[in-house]
Amino acid sequence: MSLILPYIFLLIGFALLIKGADLLVAGASAISRRYGISDLAIGLTVVAFGTSTPELFVNIAASIKGSTGIAIGNVLGSNIANILLILGVSALIRPLRVTRGTVWQEIPFSLLAALALWAAANDNLLDGWPYSDISRSDGLIFLLFFGIFMYYSASIAHVGSNHQADPPRASHAMGKSLILIIGGLIGLALGGKWIVDGAIHAASAFGISESVIGLTVVAVGTSLPELATSAMAAYKGNVEMAVGNVVGSNIFNIFFVLGISSAIKPLPFQPTNNFDIGMVVLASLILFTTMFTGKRHSLDRWEGALLVGIYAGYIGYLIFAVL
Repeated sequence: MSLILPYIFLLIGFALLIKGADLLVAGASAISRRYGISDLAIGLTVVAFGTSTPELFVNIAASIKGSTGIAIGNVLGSNIANILLILGVSALIRPLRVTRGTVWQEIPFSLLAALALWAAANDNLLDGWPYSDISRSDGLIFLLFFGIFMYYSASIAHVGSNHQADPPRASHAMGKSLILIIGGLIGLALGGKWIVDGAIHAASAFGISESVIGLTVVAVGTSLPELATSAMAAYKGNVEMAVGNVVGSNIFNIFFVLGISSAIKPLPFQPTNNFDIGMVVLASLILFTTMFTGKRHSLDRWEGALLVGIYAGYIGYLIFAVL
């Protein structure tokens, strides 16, 4: 029985994840409608923060334990999965039409986060040091960038020149909306944890390295809340929330999750991870480019299929590299 228990929790985790995503989107959408806050602003903040809590908890635990391969690999792998897999799947469900502000502000900000990570992590290349790490000072700078991002998100909460919010509509009472959000976050947290635990148990049985587990199993596992939430938001027609969730999560993962992790304990950086940072940058550039191909400022279904195909190729490369 003990041998199959992790797999039972894996299945229960998927059920909790899907239900948690449904509750979170319902509660967040209700608040945005009630107070005239844009779905994008809710997606960039409340939803992104909530769906990124698995990455935060995994990284704090990994940082304390000194498992830097999982801590850094988790963030890089999650950000790659967020753009290529999650936005790809969401676009297959419904084409994702975004605002001009998302194209020229939020997506470039997420690209800036990836470039800032590369600069912080490559002391040996930039300064000629014998080793590289993400230091405590790097972590504090990341947290300052995160503060700027939160200030920006607050500035677009209501109707603006580049971000248009729907007018307030009838919605749930505030108390019920908060209960839905809290219930959704609990479901996402428990579901994400049980899925990751079960997946790590299965992967470890095949002798896969910590770094690869971080980039694949843990990264995809901790990105499942984003996948479930963005897919559900796209299905319900809240495309701005679907995109905001992914872009906000990517910024959150680097500036807040890695900021907190490295502030707790400096994270040694392996030069081989530069390939994965490059993939984050490439994915961000591809996403930006898709805003000008096909329908303008829209991620169409064929472009979503392309993103999923690129992600499948990336995962295939990682698996092939360790065989």
